[in-house]
Amino acid sequence: MTKEFKTELVNFQELDGSTGQSRSAELARHVATLFAFTSDRCSDEQVQTYDGVLLRLIGMVEVEVRRYVAEQLASLKRGPGATIRCLAEDEITVAGPILRESPVLGDAELLSIAEKSGSSHLFAIAQRGSLSSGVTDVLVERGDLQVKRQLAGNAGAVFSDETLMRLIGEGAADATIQLSLSDRGDLAEHHIRKLVSVASDEVRRKLLGQGEKHEADRLGDVNDVVAQRITNEYWLSRYDFETACKRVLLLGKRGMVNEATLRRFASEDAFAEAVAAFAWMVRCGVEEASHWMVRADPEPFVIVARAAGLSAITVSSLLSVGPWRQRLTPEVRSEAMRTFERLSSGEARRRIAHWSHVVLN
Repeated sequence: MTKEFKTELVNFQELDGSTGQSRSAELARHVATLFAFTSDRCSDEQVQTYDGVLLRLIGMVEVEVRRYVAEQLASLKRGPGATIRCLAEDEITVAGPILRESPVLGDAELLSIAEKSGSSHLFAIAQRGSLSSGVTDVLVERGDLQVKRQLAGNAGAVFSDETLMRLIGEGAADATIQLSLSDRGDLAEHHIRKLVSVASDEVRRKLLGQGEKHEADRLGDVNDVVAQRITNEYWLSRYDFETACKRVLLLGKRGMVNEATLRRFASEDAFAEAVAAFAWMVRCGVEEASHWMVRADPEPFVIVARAAGLSAITVSSLLSVGPWRQRLTPEVRSEAMRTFERLSSGEARRRIAHWSHVVLN
């Protein structure tokens, strides 16, 4: 005799017999809908009760009912864990909503599924709003082209350095991956250079801000100069210079743009404001200043700063702001400060005058 499994929700003995299957489907839909409406008010004990009931019901119903249950549970912050894990390993019609959305699934469950499932399950996981580097390691290792394209364009996916470099390398043969990677905001300097080295002309145009078709013939092969420009534009695109300039202009009109202001912006890592304030103090354009303060070689910035009479403490603080926090090594910063200290303000002004002469001629 079947052991009785009776709760406030379902008496499973009543599901025996010829009408059991249709009744099970009806109950599965009803219980899933009820839980979706009440999950945020359920106690832990009540969630466990729902879990036991739903887990048994989904084993008694057809795929379309299981999919309905999955869709009801997928977006819930609290959910019946065992049921959700079971649905996540079902066929993709059922598992898809859970794999794409459910916050109840942790890394352990996602890794287990990713390591043994096919591409359709991997693709669903790749669409999640956030993914750890451990999960993306497996997805890139086992996933097909569709999975890798999805990951490249997923801003919530975190990658280990090794996996991201691999994804960039595999993008050499796929413009979609390249274009998606070029839009990411988490690429480090060496990632960008690697992307540039494998990028198609289409991606190069985008990275350079020259997306019009007639520009294609002007690009040719990417050399070090072009790579440097691409890298600079990538970093600068992260910042709102328009708002920063308005803020600094207001301060400037009140006579409040000085070295103390520069150091404060640097301490707050307010890069756009620091650039605008620096430009105000040295009397140059913001665009020009931004390129001095983003490039991998800080020497032009150091020379301009010395010519403008900035102090060593201000220059040192600015060498660790914005992109330079990642782009400059401690050794490069130290060498930049040695250059600053060796250079007289007169020599700095002569170098700037020489630059102007070269540009004009």
